[in-house]
Amino acid sequence: MNAIQVPRMPNIALVGNPNSGKSTLFNLLTGLRQKTGNFPGVTVDIKKGRFRLPSGREVELTDLPGAYSLYPTSADERIVASVFSDPSDPNYPDVVVYVADVTHLEKHLLLLTQLLDLDLPILLALNMADAAETIGLKVNTVKLAEKLGIPVVLLSSRTGENVSKLLSEIEKLLEGNRPPHKGFYSLNEQEKNVSEAIRINAGTDNSYRSLLLAHHYSWLPKLPAPIRQTIGAIVFDKQFNSLKRQVDETLERYDRFTPIVQATVQFPPRFPSTITDRIDVVLTHRWFGPVIFALIMLLVFQAIYDWSSVPMDFIESSFGWLSSALKANLPEHWTTQLLTDGIVTGLSGILVFVPQIAILFFLITLLEEVGYMARVVFMFDRFMRRFGMGGRSMVSLISGGACAVPAIMSSRTIGNWKERLITILVTPFITCSARIPVYVILIGLVVPSKKILGFLSLQSLIFAGMYVLGIVAALGTGYVLKKIMRTRELSYLALELPVYRLPHWPNLWLTVWEKVSAFIFGAGRIILIISITLWGLASFGPGDSLPSAEVNARLEALSRQLSPEETENLVAAYQLEASYAGRIGKIFEPLIRPLGYDWKIGIALFTSFAAREVFAGTLAVLYQLGDAEKDITDADENETKATLRQRMQAEKFTDSGKPVYTLATALSLLVFYALAMQCASTLAVVRRETGSWKWPLLQFAFMTLMAYAGAWVVYNLFV
Repeated sequence: MNAIQVPRMPNIALVGNPNSGKSTLFNLLTGLRQKTGNFPGVTVDIKKGRFRLPSGREVELTDLPGAYSLYPTSADERIVASVFSDPSDPNYPDVVVYVADVTHLEKHLLLLTQLLDLDLPILLALNMADAAETIGLKVNTVKLAEKLGIPVVLLSSRTGENVSKLLSEIEKLLEGNRPPHKGFYSLNEQEKNVSEAIRINAGTDNSYRSLLLAHHYSWLPKLPAPIRQTIGAIVFDKQFNSLKRQVDETLERYDRFTPIVQATVQFPPRFPSTITDRIDVVLTHRWFGPVIFALIMLLVFQAIYDWSSVPMDFIESSFGWLSSALKANLPEHWTTQLLTDGIVTGLSGILVFVPQIAILFFLITLLEEVGYMARVVFMFDRFMRRFGMGGRSMVSLISGGACAVPAIMSSRTIGNWKERLITILVTPFITCSARIPVYVILIGLVVPSKKILGFLSLQSLIFAGMYVLGIVAALGTGYVLKKIMRTRELSYLALELPVYRLPHWPNLWLTVWEKVSAFIFGAGRIILIISITLWGLASFGPGDSLPSAEVNARLEALSRQLSPEETENLVAAYQLEASYAGRIGKIFEPLIRPLGYDWKIGIALFTSFAAREVFAGTLAVLYQLGDAEKDITDADENETKATLRQRMQAEKFTDSGKPVYTLATALSLLVFYALAMQCASTLAVVRRETGSWKWPLLQFAFMTLMAYAGAWVVYNLFV
């Protein structure tokens, strides 16, 4: 009996230059949540979704990375070139929707004309019709379609204008209703000879695709070795100069499509300056620009503290009420302790910081959407070159403020390998959202909430200082790597500065929701596993170690004439120290004691390697178990559960009786977490992006050494 084969769903590919609005159109059509921003290099991977055509037919939509040409200068462009060089690639499309910014059409047509020569069903979507109308630009879509030989639709992915017409044209192309193919570029004699030889030996179906294989055979990932060797021999035999032919072809294509743009697009009268130009005079000024950027970042940090205090207090009190309610209504059993002391306490240590993370994502995404981040890339390009990087590295470094993993992936837009490698290696120094829980709890523990100049809080300044420390560490390391790593490869910044525009609010809210959800559920899974494991390690011990610890604690309490409450706290502390977790922590304590840390902090350092944000959850579980239901009494003499910060303030070294969390210890911990590579996911993505374990292991080693040395120096300065 033959298996029933399900017909393959048609694949529609969105292709276009960076900053063309391609990803916004993807969100509009599919409703899926994906990061978009008003600067090049946001989409770093192939994204997929589904939508329905007017007939009800469901199709798959693939959002390919932004690219300028099929002759790649970055990892992003290599993805696109690889897909269109191989019709057997699973991402090879049935229909291409080429998205171009109508206000900068000439700059967006190079890649389109290359795709035209592959004889694909193509539809040109002229995006940003709303912006064109605002500036008075007009385009003759009928004449443009006639000259290019493909359907043309003028639309706005931000407002949804003419999207229904786009869907109708896609359906026509899927049904085979397409204009006769028009070749755009004519191969010269040498290119014809090379292309024909490759077509015969490699079995390609298109002359231009054969030419692409001649250019890219050395790196195409899925090209079989025998075919790679055959093409290499043809290229060598025909003395094919790939670089020269790419330059000549690009210039010839511009010579051909520039007159088409001039004949079909009516540009508005030129004014001395636009609103964008006038704003840029200030925001990109040589001296004022960086100062304004620093002030904007300072306001972002201030907002993170000021706007989040109320929801944080609410979340913290809600979890305290939930834990108390569960203990009051559930039977005394180890499962109840697991639920309240392990799971609930661990999760509360993370969710309390969600308001601050959401505010950070909202403000950074807002700056991206309005177009400011592209100016940051432009302003800091020359400065970044002193440290072995470039303006595009700023995209990765700024993205690192959210998470190092997508930030490192966004380095694919950097064509120079040395700059890209240095960017990958230093990006984890930038303070990411996972460090926020650590910073907030430690700063709130030892730094008073005083106001400076009447509106800036001392806590927000220290918080901003941690960001500055990360930036200084990244730049300093980049400078050292620049001197060590030698290369003759040159790079230049070619960046299109978008006009300033109001944010596309659906995109902004989708981005914030996506990132916060990823933080909650991604960290939540890790924390749930670690909290349960840690609870088990802290609740049980080898042999009769826990009963023996209880006996010793009660004898000591009796000799010291402690109260019943103090006795129970001493029993809980002794049992925790005798547990598996306590024994593991004691192993690490001699190594970290010079930094001012005790064994509980050692356990938190160890568990937070899975994810930095686990630090707070780990301490919450340990102090919950070690304090035996310790209560605090407020001014109204109402007993309430002690918060994590209050428990940390009361923590003392067992041997000396001195407080653990002094200013010196807290600052030492802040420096350690600012510099250390406490993230397994980041190491994994560095391995994937560099193709070797050499670089992530080297990165882990030098970051850990820097963190230990920096923490030791700070502790001894303030002790």
